Amino acid sequence: MAAYASFDATEPDERVKPPDPPRPGWSWRTVCSLAALVAVVETLALSYPLIPMVEPAVTARFHTTAAGWVMMSFLIVGAATAPLAGKLADLHGKRRMLLSCLAIAAAGALLAALGPNMGALLAGCGLLGLLVPCLFLSYSLARDVFPPKSVALAVSIVTAAVGLAAIPAPYLTERLLDDHGYRTVFGFLCLAMAGSAVAVALTTRESPVRLPVRVGVRGALLVGGGLAAVLVGVSQGPAWGWAAPATLAWLGVGVALVVAWRVTAARTRDALLDVRLWRGRAVLCTAIAAGCVYAATGLYTIVLPMLIRTPAMLKLGYGFGVTPTGVARYLVPIGLASVIGGIAVGVLVGRRLLRPGWLLALGMFSTALGSALTAYAHDSENVVLMFAGLVGLGTGLAYAATPNLLMAAVPRGVQASTAALVSVSQTVIPAIGPIIAFSVMNGSYVAELPPFITRMLNGAIVYTERGLEIGFLIAAGIAVAGLVFALLVPRTIEQVSIEAIMSDRAITPQPS
Repeated sequence: MAAYASFDATEPDERVKPPDPPRPGWSWRTVCSLAALVAVVETLALSYPLIPMVEPAVTARFHTTAAGWVMMSFLIVGAATAPLAGKLADLHGKRRMLLSCLAIAAAGALLAALGPNMGALLAGCGLLGLLVPCLFLSYSLARDVFPPKSVALAVSIVTAAVGLAAIPAPYLTERLLDDHGYRTVFGFLCLAMAGSAVAVALTTRESPVRLPVRVGVRGALLVGGGLAAVLVGVSQGPAWGWAAPATLAWLGVGVALVVAWRVTAARTRDALLDVRLWRGRAVLCTAIAAGCVYAATGLYTIVLPMLIRTPAMLKLGYGFGVTPTGVARYLVPIGLASVIGGIAVGVLVGRRLLRPGWLLALGMFSTALGSALTAYAHDSENVVLMFAGLVGLGTGLAYAATPNLLMAAVPRGVQASTAALVSVSQTVIPAIGPIIAFSVMNGSYVAELPPFITRMLNGAIVYTERGLEIGFLIAAGIAVAGLVFALLVPRTIEQVSIEAIMSDRAITPQPS
């Protein structure tokens, strides 16, 4: 089956069970449903820049050195629970699982906002991590309930809208954190999730697709524990030392648990992730490429504010002295170009003009090119804005091409559990990228400034021009790695049928 031929109303998995209820065309309710799913994804996207910003305030409030665990608890729980959330969604319904994750995450945000101590705050941030699976649950649900001919466009809009969050993030950070404290940040996220959940409940119907299998508890514990341990080792490696016993222990335990899951998954009919689906080149290369584009874009949006906020008076060869709120102006091209790229993917794939694999590769190339050009030409604000737009366009193309590739590669019955693998990649690889970049930058490229200037900057680390170049070039390198994997995606993708999966598991499909 060609990669772009799997968006017909009749997909392979639909031929082995009673047909779904007819999916109506576009209506006001459908438009509102799309807006509700976009709101869910936007809330998730906003959480990534907002949560790390509370760490200094948390340090001051609780007099602790463990503030870094605020974001890490969010990421660890998000990555560890993604496979289980995907499996439960395929088993019990994607809408039900999406609403459940939103409810738990909102409760976590409320606990983080009202918690009286550091333990309650970290527990709340961990529960808030259930927001991470909501990205793939949203586009997996869209695949099942939106008009068949518009699925590619709807899914592309949902995923590419992630880039819009970059625009209001600096403004929200200043207004929420500076004016009202860290508790308001979590309160805002709680209200945003609650509102999104109500909107989804009122506008979006449940998916009729079910995969009648059991959920292996052992597999969930092995995968979740392994991913959590790896993320702890990776995140704490720079502080503990990569050769420190604690770092090696966490990484070793994590790898051992994942390997143990892989061995048991090959022997069970109810594996958390079907090994045959994700070991294929189409799914695996898509997952790695998707993780690379998230890592490259994430690193770029970390280094770019450093470039534009550094005062020109320091004469480091870069810097425009922009205020934190003014940073939003430079992020606008990224957000808008991302949406444009996502819509382009939806139109081109929906009309079968281009395969999503080529669009994924094009997105990786644009991201790499924009990052590399920013490294060597950053003395003009307009030039930086243009290159940021290139990164945003690549981001939108790659973000939107990823779910469209998954829809071509896997049947609807295992869409959510397979997309969970991509979600894990999109969490783990972006966690590694900044660690690599700042390990290099902090090792050799910290600018030596007079003491009085350091005091004026409140002790903030400032890098040499070469250090900033290295940061952008590492982002470009990650995007190039993603480009290689995108090019390895097969030109023609044979979709595994539900018949084969059910036959292998000796389970008879039941009507939804």
